[in-house]
Amino acid sequence: MTTASQQLIIDDTENGVFRVHRSAFTSPEIFEAERDLIFNRCWLYLGHESEIPKPGDFLRRTVGGRPLIFVRSAKTGQIRAFHNTCPHRGALVCRTDSGNGKVFQCFYHAWSFNTDGELVGMPDRQAYRLEFRFEDLGLQPVAGLDSYRGFVFVTFNKNAEGLIDYLAGAREYIDIVVDASESGWEIRKGSNQYSINANWKLLAENSVDGYHALPTHDTYFKYLTSTGVELGAGGFWGRGCGLGNGHALIEFKGSWGRPIAQWAPNFGEDTREEFDRKRAWLTEKYGATRAEVMAEHNRNLLIYPNLVLLDHFAVSVRTFDPVSPDYMEVSAWHFAPRSEPEKVRAVREECFVSFFGPGGMATPDDVEALESCQDGYRSGGIEWNDISRGMTREPEVKDEEQMRAFWRRWRDQVSPQRGILV
Repeated sequence: MTTASQQLIIDDTENGVFRVHRSAFTSPEIFEAERDLIFNRCWLYLGHESEIPKPGDFLRRTVGGRPLIFVRSAKTGQIRAFHNTCPHRGALVCRTDSGNGKVFQCFYHAWSFNTDGELVGMPDRQAYRLEFRFEDLGLQPVAGLDSYRGFVFVTFNKNAEGLIDYLAGAREYIDIVVDASESGWEIRKGSNQYSINANWKLLAENSVDGYHALPTHDTYFKYLTSTGVELGAGGFWGRGCGLGNGHALIEFKGSWGRPIAQWAPNFGEDTREEFDRKRAWLTEKYGATRAEVMAEHNRNLLIYPNLVLLDHFAVSVRTFDPVSPDYMEVSAWHFAPRSEPEKVRAVREECFVSFFGPGGMATPDDVEALESCQDGYRSGGIEWNDISRGMTREPEVKDEEQMRAFWRRWRDQVSPQRGILV
C-alpha cells in the first residue's frame, strides 16, 4: 500500500532526473484516487458530432467508467448527454449501442423518457401521490457538456474550468487536423474495440513515445520499404512537448506519405494528381508554411487524460477507459474527410487498418509492449521507471519531455489528501 511517506515522482530538473514509482501502475489505492481526482474532475471525450448527425440519433458510451447516453434532441437538434440510469430504480435506460428514436423506455418498469431527458410516460400513473411531478424525475444530464471543432466533451465536475481553457495548447493541433479538409470531417462507421491487460497510464505514455517507434514497429517500417518508400529520404525532423494541463504532443516528418496531401509511391501513380491539387488548395488557403505543417507533419496528440488523436498514415481517434489498475478498455475510430476521391479514401482506409487496427502491424506491438511492462512490475526488485531522456537538452521527438508534462499534471491532481505523496 502506498503511504504519505512514499514519494511517487522524482522531478530533479537540476540533475536531469525524472522517475515514477512503479506503484503508480499497480496500487489499487492510487487507482481509486485517480477515479475521484482525475476522471471525476477533468473534461473527458464523449464523441464527435458527426456520429449523431440527425435529430433523434443516439449512442451509448462509457466515459470515465460511467455509462452515458450521447444523443441529438429529436425536438431541437441540440446535442445532449445523460447518465444512463433510470431515476426510478437505476436500470440502464439505453441498452442499444446506437440508433434513432424519440423515446427511451426503461425495460424494467417501462418508464419512458424523450431525447431531452424528460419523463414522458409510466404505467399506472394514478398509483403515485397527487403532487408527483414528471419534471422532477427526468434523466440526469452530466454536469458539463461542451464541444470544440466537433469533438464533444463531458465533465462530471460542476466547478470545472471551461473547455476552451482546459484544452490550452492542444487547440492549435486540433485546428491543424480539422482545417485540412475542404469538406469537413466525420467519424467513419464502426469502431475498433479491444482491451489491454495494463495500466491506463502506460498507453498515455506510449501514445506520445517517439523512442519506441523504430524498434517496436520494425515490421511496419520494413513493409513500407517493400512498397517503395525510402524511409530516410529528405532527412527526419521531430520534436516532443507539453501543451499545458497535461496535454502532450510529438510531431515529426517522414517520407512515407500522408493522405491529406503528401503523396508516396505506395499510394499509386493514379492518385498523384489529386494529391498535388489538394496541396495547392492548402497553400492557397493557409500559406506555404502552414500547408507544409498540415500536409507533411505527423502528430500524436494526447489530450489529458485519455484522448489521443493520431494524425499520420490516417487519422485515428482513440480513448481508453481504466477498469482496474492492470486493465483498460480501448476504443478507436477512423476520422476522415466527409468527401474525397474514392482512390484517396481507399489509401486512407488501408493505412488506418494496416497500422492502427487491432489486427494491424502496429497496435498488436504496442499491446504486447504494455502488457509486458505490467508483467515486469510483478517481478519486483526495481522500484522506479526512468523518464529522464532529453531532460537536459532541447527536446527531440525521441525524448520524453511530453511524457513528463503528463506526469506533472497527474502529480498535481492525485492529491496528498488521499494519503498519497506525489
